[in-house]
Amino acid sequence: METKVFDMGDVDIAWCPGCGNFPILKTLKEAVAELDIDPTQLVMVSGIGQAAKIPHYIRAHVFNGLHGRALPPATAIKTVNPRLTVIAESGDGDMYGEGGNHFIHCIRRNPNITNIVHDNRVYGLTKGQASPTSPLGFKTPVQVHGVCLEPFNPMAVAIALNAGFVARANAQDREQTKDLMKKAITHKGYALLDILQPCVTYNKLNTYQWFKEHTYYLDESHDPRDRMAAFQRATETEKLPLGVLYLSPNKPPFEDNTNVYREDSRALFEREVDVEKLRGLMESLVS
Repeated sequence: METKVFDMGDVDIAWCPGCGNFPILKTLKEAVAELDIDPTQLVMVSGIGQAAKIPHYIRAHVFNGLHGRALPPATAIKTVNPRLTVIAESGDGDMYGEGGNHFIHCIRRNPNITNIVHDNRVYGLTKGQASPTSPLGFKTPVQVHGVCLEPFNPMAVAIALNAGFVARANAQDREQTKDLMKKAITHKGYALLDILQPCVTYNKLNTYQWFKEHTYYLDESHDPRDRMAAFQRATETEKLPLGVLYLSPNKPPFEDNTNVYREDSRALFEREVDVEKLRGLMESLVS
């Protein structure tokens, strides 16, 4: 399938020139095209932020919700129609800050969705405040004396919660990132792909060059099924490991564990509503 199937045509893209979101968008369109995903069966879910605009620039179904609230509707959409490919995509502030609690419990539920996070370590939409992943000492217009909080480590948190798939990519390495996207999308269960990307306007520290110099790719000696080894890799800070950090085998997705699919394989949207039961439920709530 050609990537033009997912193109939106001549639209105004509201990102700064040089933004790391551009290569992520192009790479994602290539990934879903190579996986031969039908655009009518692809749902992009996001919250608020520059990264959260990405569903507006790819031809697919879109649910754009509240700040930090991408994962609950993504879980619901997949549960109602398990045949859909569902990708929840937003920035580090949206997913790990406002959406931090949803992030934790989505991992616990293990829905069969892909969670792509654009991690530029700053709030780019609202003019450069520190985000949950901003490093110690990072100065912003708000944190004028530098960030004094320990940065949030999504890789370590996801592994600690035994997430099914945990990976990290570098937006400028497009072939490697595309490979990781395809692995995340085809993984059965929750898959986290944290993509390091620069904010060329508000983050002058974590530049393209900085990410190039402070990352490395895991080699074949790393066993992603070794949870303790994966956790140790996730806590490295001098150089950040790229690739699949962790795989948790034999984790059934949320949809397979719900009662509604144990005796009836039809998707929820295909079933008729029992009006009498619904009326009885509503009456019981007001009586």
